Amino acid sequence: MAGNQSLTPFITEMDRYLFGSGTHYDIYKKLGAHITEKNGKKGVYFAVWAPKAKDVYVIGDFNGWNEEADRMEKTGDIGIYELFVEGIGEGVMYKYMIISADDRKLYKADPYANYAELRPGTASIVADINRFKWTDSSWLKKRDESNIQEMPIAVYECHIGSWMRHPGREDEGFYTYRQFADRIVDYLIDMHYTHLELIGIAEHPFDGSWGYQVTGYFAPTSRYGTPDDFMYMINKLHKNGIGVILDWVPAHFPRDAHGLAEFDGSCVYEYADTRKGEHPDWGTKIFDYGKNEVKNFLIANARFWLSEYHIDGLRVDAVASMLYLDYGKKDGQWVANEYGGNENLEAIEFFKHLNSRILGEFPGVMMIAEESTAWPKITATPEDGGLGFTFKWNMGWMHDFCDYMKLDPLFRKDNHHKMTFAMSYNDAENYILVLSHDEVVHLKCSMLNKMPGYYVDKFANLRVGYTFMMGHAGKKLLFMGQEFAQDTEWNEETELSWGLLEDDLHSGMQAYVRELLKLYTKYPALHECDRGFNGFQWINANDTYKSIYSFIRHGKNEKKNRLVFVMNFTPIARDDYRVGVPEKKKYKLLLDSNEKRFGGTGIPRETTYQAEEIPWDGMPYSVAYPLAPYGAAVFLY
Repeated sequence: MAGNQSLTPFITEMDRYLFGSGTHYDIYKKLGAHITEKNGKKGVYFAVWAPKAKDVYVIGDFNGWNEEADRMEKTGDIGIYELFVEGIGEGVMYKYMIISADDRKLYKADPYANYAELRPGTASIVADINRFKWTDSSWLKKRDESNIQEMPIAVYECHIGSWMRHPGREDEGFYTYRQFADRIVDYLIDMHYTHLELIGIAEHPFDGSWGYQVTGYFAPTSRYGTPDDFMYMINKLHKNGIGVILDWVPAHFPRDAHGLAEFDGSCVYEYADTRKGEHPDWGTKIFDYGKNEVKNFLIANARFWLSEYHIDGLRVDAVASMLYLDYGKKDGQWVANEYGGNENLEAIEFFKHLNSRILGEFPGVMMIAEESTAWPKITATPEDGGLGFTFKWNMGWMHDFCDYMKLDPLFRKDNHHKMTFAMSYNDAENYILVLSHDEVVHLKCSMLNKMPGYYVDKFANLRVGYTFMMGHAGKKLLFMGQEFAQDTEWNEETELSWGLLEDDLHSGMQAYVRELLKLYTKYPALHECDRGFNGFQWINANDTYKSIYSFIRHGKNEKKNRLVFVMNFTPIARDDYRVGVPEKKKYKLLLDSNEKRFGGTGIPRETTYQAEEIPWDGMPYSVAYPLAPYGAAVFLY
């Protein structure tokens, strides 16, 4: 749209046209509450879309919540109501009182509000999000010039309210965005993470939803501070070389009375047919992806976080629930598409539109799909028949990995394929390997307590498991606490068990993950060629009886800084384990999971191993290495 139109907050005929066409990508600058001037008078301009409303009023603390004091005017025939209220400004609390077609009074928060009252309050708050002085231009420039597929992506998935809290506080002890930034930056740098992924940022009423049932799509939650505080956090992370990814929830929204559900008394944001518009299992509403204004709301929201808050990526939640009309539904609870299939054709078109628009404008940003099925071409371009995402969470790898790691070592030989299967389809998508929050809740156990064996064995198991993950093709994600082997399931109501770091096994695990991430980010062999077999070569994928895996990783330069991984998933020592290697060279031991500093027994090892002319594993040379029980080793050549 024309530049001068985006500078004025008043709804124009062009605004209505673009919004009705689903292509007003900065509609959030028009709808909502905006501090401005009219006829030389300062005040706040309100605008809301309520197409079936009989009448709309702005009520708030500025007018004593008087339901008839400030009636909004309908502009055009698309159903947008607007009003300028003189003499008010930032910090004002407000709602829209909507009179439905059947004369009900509905008290709704502003769908486009930039700030909200702390729960259990549900009012919207007028905020100025244009005054913060960003100093991250060099980060943004570098980001947009980089090839994200060849970069190291090591993600720390985090929930601010339960990462760390102030001790002894009478309130919940939440860190503010600013306090969190000051603590997390040092931690992420020390651990060699490249990105922070935050869950539960968009405003939501219920802590137990973890932020996945959103009522304020354009408002960072007030639990941790103001929009300016949130900007400070992003800016500080960027200044320290850390990217920020947000969980984004376009799949569904809750029924809360002040939210989007039946916004003007009719189905404004959700499908009217309950077979398409409701999730029976979740008790939530499904967005109507066939309605232009709803698609515009969501695409503009994605753009909002990237443009106004400089976010570096969106992890799109529950993609499968959007793609399949019968997701989580029984016969009679869903309706087929026009061709008789179970694909939501409107959601498919939405994703193509969303990703084309966002990645076209922000080339260095990541659009990440959490998609749990084998839907084809998630990360292919729309021109190639794909959905256009940058990456897909490899949920199949995650489930196979966890299933294997939970097994008693005696039974791992019968499930050897679970750890090799993911490489058979590695060329299908651009993958991120994830061990997310979903794997450490709902009685699934912490990662540590998934492991079999005695207490000390659990740590050794987890170290060798993490080694396999970090060596395997694909970008990486670990949920907070997993890096030091949190021993209980995640609970959003309390902070992580940081006191565990006083125990040598837990601090050893943290030290080991730090070393793995250091290797991952340092060596291009581990991140430059992640798709297909371009940077991955099995040495022995079939040592089934011993439950040992070995492979080579290399970067685009196939002759420089290649890495050999050897991992033993049983408690049996292999004192003279021989592994095939391609060249007669010296192989430098970079990492041994059995070192004492990591919690191992600390048996001395040589630092270099000379390859011998003994053919092995289909290769012309081999190296003999004493492999510890549950031992993992990484060599450089």
